[in-house]
Amino acid sequence: MTLQDPMLETRPVLNPLREGMRVARAPEPTSIVIFGATGDLVHRKLIPALYNLAHDNYMPTVYNIVGFARKPHTNDDIRAQYKQSAMEFSRQKPQDQIWDSFANNIFYMQSNLDDLDGYKRLGAELDGMDQQRGTAGNRLFYLAVPPEIMPEIIDMLGKSGLNHSAGYTRIIVEKPFGRDLKSAVDLNRRLHLVFDESQIYRIDHYLGKEAVQNIFVFRFANGILEPIWNRTYVNNIQITVAETVGVEERGEYYDNSGALRDIIQNHGLQLLAVTTMEPPPEFTPTDVRDAKAQVLRSIRPQSFEDIQANTVRGQYGAGAIGGLQVPGYRTEAEVNPQSETETYVALKVQIENWRWAGVPIYLRTGKRLPKRLTEIAIEFNLPPLMLFGRDWVNQMEPNTLVFNIQPDEGISLKFESKIPGQDNRIRPVNMDFRYTSTFGEAAPEAYERLLLDAMLGDPMLFTRYDEVEAQWAVISPILEAWAKIPAPTFPNYDAGTWGPKAADEFMRRDKHKWRRL
Repeated sequence: MTLQDPMLETRPVLNPLREGMRVARAPEPTSIVIFGATGDLVHRKLIPALYNLAHDNYMPTVYNIVGFARKPHTNDDIRAQYKQSAMEFSRQKPQDQIWDSFANNIFYMQSNLDDLDGYKRLGAELDGMDQQRGTAGNRLFYLAVPPEIMPEIIDMLGKSGLNHSAGYTRIIVEKPFGRDLKSAVDLNRRLHLVFDESQIYRIDHYLGKEAVQNIFVFRFANGILEPIWNRTYVNNIQITVAETVGVEERGEYYDNSGALRDIIQNHGLQLLAVTTMEPPPEFTPTDVRDAKAQVLRSIRPQSFEDIQANTVRGQYGAGAIGGLQVPGYRTEAEVNPQSETETYVALKVQIENWRWAGVPIYLRTGKRLPKRLTEIAIEFNLPPLMLFGRDWVNQMEPNTLVFNIQPDEGISLKFESKIPGQDNRIRPVNMDFRYTSTFGEAAPEAYERLLLDAMLGDPMLFTRYDEVEAQWAVISPILEAWAKIPAPTFPNYDAGTWGPKAADEFMRRDKHKWRRL
C-alpha cells in the first residue's frame, strides 16, 4: 500500500477559504507523521485540533498528515474515520468544502512499529511527497503511542535515518514521560542518541490551555501583582485537578499508573512551576524553561517521615455522579479487583527559595469527584488588625486569587466588602473575568496551540528534559515510600464526594482547609 492516492493530484490541495487571507503565524510546508494513528488520542484530540487549525487558516499552505499504525486501512478508510471523529470531538464541526480540502492531505501507511522496512518505506514516501507536493523535507513526528512502545519507535527512526532530512525534523513525545526518575532519565538518554534536544517536543497539553498561558501575562504584565507574589503576603497555594469521570477505557493503563503519575507528576507540577517561577529575563523559550526548571529544583526534598505526614492516598468506591449510580474503581473493566492503585492523591510541598520559603503548596487530584474543575488558588494573609470589631475575626475570609483553568476559563478575585446598611457588616464578594463573556468566543483547544507551535519550531510551551527529571525527583521518593507503607483500606471515598476524610484532616493539621468548589 502506498501513501499516494492515485486519484489525487500531485499539487497540494489548499483550503478554498484561505485565499486572500493573511495568517499571523504561518508554518512552513511540512509532513506530519502520526505513530499510533488509529488510537483514541488521535481521534479525540489530534485530528480535531489539526482540522480546527485548517478551518482557522493556521495550517501550512502545503502539508501532509500521514498515519502510521499496525491496523490495515486505506486512505479512504482513515479519512472517513477521522471525519467521524471531527464530527464528534472538534470545536469546529466539519464543513464539506473545508473538510474535503483537509482530508485530501491525509494518508495512511500500515506497518508494525518495530519493522525497519516499514520506516524505510515511510522515508521513501515522504521523499516522494517532498518532490511532488512541495513539503521541502520538513517532518514532524508525533508519538501518540503508549510509553512502553516509544523507545522502539525512537530507535527505528534513528536506524532508518528519519531523524535527519533536507528540512527540519522534530518529534513530539506524549506523556507519561517515564514511570519514575530512572526510566525518565533513560528515555531522555535514548532520545538524545537519535535527536538533538532542540528537535524534541515533550507535550503537556495543560501548557497549551489559554488560561495557563494567561498566568504569564497576568503576573508579568501587571505591575500591582509581583510585589505581593511572595511569602510576605501569600499564606498558601492550592492546585486542584478534579475529574468526574472514572478510568473509562483506560483501566489497564491507569491501574499501572495511578493519580500521582497520571496527573501530579506532569500537569500538577507544571501548574506549580508557572505559578511560582521567577520572572524570566526575556520571554523566550530558553529563559521561561530555565525559570521553571529552577523552581522545580527548589522544591524541598522530603524524607520518609515527611512523605507519611504530607501525602494522602484515596480510591473511589461506588456512588453517584450527577444523579447517576457509578461503580467503584475495583469493579471497572481491566482493573485488578484487589487493586491498591490510588485514584485520589493530596500532598503538600514547599519551595526553598527567597520568594516562597515557608509557604505551603497543596496539590490534589482525583477521579469520580463531584465536579470537573482545574484551578490554582492563591490565598493571601489576613490583615494584621481586625479594625471592624472582634466579632468579625472568625468570619473574615482571606483574599483569594483563582486561576480557573477548566472548564470555565478565567480569573476570579475574592475580597471583603461592606453590606449596604447602617451596620458594619462584611461579606466576601468576587470579581470575575471569563474568556467567553469578555472576548465573545471560546478559546482554542490546547492541542491546537501546541501543534501549531511545534510546526513553527517554538518550544516554549513544551517541557524540557531537565524539567521532566526535576518533576520526577519530587515524585519518585513518594512512590518509593508508598511501596513500603501499607495502602489505606480501599475504597476510602465514595464516588461523588471530595475524596477521603484523611485529606481534610491533613489540611486541618496545618490550620487550613480545602477551598469549597
